[in-house]
Amino acid sequence: MGYRIGIDVGGTNTDAVILDEQLAVVASVKSPTTADTADGVAAAIDAVLDAAGIAPADVRYAMLGTTHCTNAIVQRKGLGRVGILRLGAPATTAAPPLEGWPADLRAAIGEHAYLVAGGFEVDGRLLAPLDENEIREACQRMRGEVDAVAVVGVFAPIDESQEERVAVIVAEELGVPVSRSARVGSLGLLERENATVLNAALIETLRSMAHGFVSALRTRGITATPYFGQNDGTLMQLEYALEFPVFTIGCGPTNSIRGAAHLSGATDALVVDIGGTTTDIGVLVDGFPRQSANAVEIGGIRTNFRMPDVLSVGLGGGTVVRQRAVGSRVELGPDSVGYRLPVEAIAFGGQTLTATDVALAVGGVAIDGIAEPNIDGATGAAAWAAIRTLLEDSIDRMKPNSAPVLAILVGGGSIIAPDELEGVGVLVRPDHFGAANAVGAALGEIAGQISKIYRTDGDRRAFRADAAGEAVERARLAGADPSTIEVVEVEELPMAYMDGQVLIRARAVGKLAT
Repeated sequence: MGYRIGIDVGGTNTDAVILDEQLAVVASVKSPTTADTADGVAAAIDAVLDAAGIAPADVRYAMLGTTHCTNAIVQRKGLGRVGILRLGAPATTAAPPLEGWPADLRAAIGEHAYLVAGGFEVDGRLLAPLDENEIREACQRMRGEVDAVAVVGVFAPIDESQEERVAVIVAEELGVPVSRSARVGSLGLLERENATVLNAALIETLRSMAHGFVSALRTRGITATPYFGQNDGTLMQLEYALEFPVFTIGCGPTNSIRGAAHLSGATDALVVDIGGTTTDIGVLVDGFPRQSANAVEIGGIRTNFRMPDVLSVGLGGGTVVRQRAVGSRVELGPDSVGYRLPVEAIAFGGQTLTATDVALAVGGVAIDGIAEPNIDGATGAAAWAAIRTLLEDSIDRMKPNSAPVLAILVGGGSIIAPDELEGVGVLVRPDHFGAANAVGAALGEIAGQISKIYRTDGDRRAFRADAAGEAVERARLAGADPSTIEVVEVEELPMAYMDGQVLIRARAVGKLAT
């Protein structure tokens, strides 16, 4: 039998699951996340193999969901140095590359930005021709100073030819990885540029993580093909992930939403994922996370690639509860003891009152081997009410209307949630709820998507077919079996103030290639 192993690396715990060929959960475990995430991944693999009682050679697929890239951006650590070639002079000199970036993030990637001739008009006409000597001179100035290069052309989603040529020149001159904006983002020069620069900065970051993951698999005799989770709840094989590491940024909450759908059998619901520090609430639509229609900020940088529509609030199992000076009112967080919960929480012999202590004392939940903590009754009741109110208000913000909804509780911290919440018709905690994120990582469908602008004469069928074909090819490159790929979405968006222009988005999904 061919099993699959799913791993999700969070800030507090690394979760791992084994699924069988019918995608049923065989075993699930939690292992503390370590400073070197590869060590925590290796420990989780050992623990879940032992719990499942299967041989490493029986694992056919291995999937990893990780916040490693997100943390690198937020913490400004482990990012590669990036050279930026914007093909947009003289038209875009008013807003230079990295405009508006936080100073510490600019310093982390290095300031090697060059605004050179090039780009297209919105209708596809040439804005300015490339000056290949100018490109080569910029490369010479960047030699030895950058680990990757981001190439960004004005209206490159209409015509990629200039970006493609510049990528060839950079490879000849520098021999470093190149990120092309037309393959990373959509319309909006600055947002697309930001996403492309972040992608280039994360290539070495994810490569290091991938090396640890693959090494942990191979040293245990697991020859499975490795995959990484991406923002839309699907997977991409290792080589594709190393080209587009920025697509992994939103996979944490996405994996939880996909895992919740699988464990509960629901296709449309709100998913409430409570971890050690935060609660993430997402919307499940037809079995997949609803995507955000708005530009997304990551680490203070505005980008425009598609991300799951998730509301995050500062409530988790490790959230610190404080008594206010007046009356019996309490304050929840926003700080959390995080991975130190088993040491610092009152229930575990520590001195810090946490949301987990409140749930154990007031909420009627229990943890094997842990006694009910002795906390002040008024404080406990006030904290329990505050937890309920925060969850109800947050769920209300994500509901599509005022009608009661189905809500699925997942995540190790979901024991702090009451069994009933106002505005929720049915509240479900499925089996293996604590490892829903790892289950989502292991489910294993591959997707490819494309957003492209076309100049049309009224008949859009050929352009829809072209976009669909590119989405199918991207799904194949990401690791889908070509015989199983289906186009699941083709969307047309007319361009305001642009006669004859249409933005077409296409998405294709297929099963893992065997």
